[in-house]
Amino acid sequence: MATALVAAALSFAGPAAAHRGHAGLTVVEIDPASGAVAVTHRFYAHDIEPTLTVLAPDEQPSLDDPEALAALNAHLAERFRIDIDGARVSLHRTGETLAGDNVRIDFAGERAPGPVTEVRVDQDFFSDIYDDMEMQVNVRVGGVTRTVLFRPGIQAQSVRFDR
Repeated sequence: MATALVAAALSFAGPAAAHRGHAGLTVVEIDPASGAVAVTHRFYAHDIEPTLTVLAPDEQPSLDDPEALAALNAHLAERFRIDIDGARVSLHRTGETLAGDNVRIDFAGERAPGPVTEVRVDQDFFSDIYDDMEMQVNVRVGGVTRTVLFRPGIQAQSVRFDR
């Protein structure tokens, strides 16, 4: 009987334990030929909606609230920076896709066309809200991907692309 109770308790704990931290993925795609820069941030809504109580305290903590979504977009724009070969790339939001628990927010920018040698990424999403926030950033140039990982307190990181 005790074994059955332990097994039942563990079966309930499994789904709850499956998602312990807060995480997201950013993909940066740079087209050296055109100079186009595309940035896509992906999150889980169940991680993002609680942050809205801090980012937009006077609004509904829901991605359905346009003011709360605007506050989220402002946070992302303020806390993500990218320099390519020493020059800051100015980004503007191009859209978002909110589908169930999946949140995708897109930004774009441009630089002068030409080879890319070094990309410096600085990102600090929700670190003042979650002490376990983890963001993976994939930077793609010419079919090559480099990855950096950010947690609260990690400073800007650079990746190199050899010509």
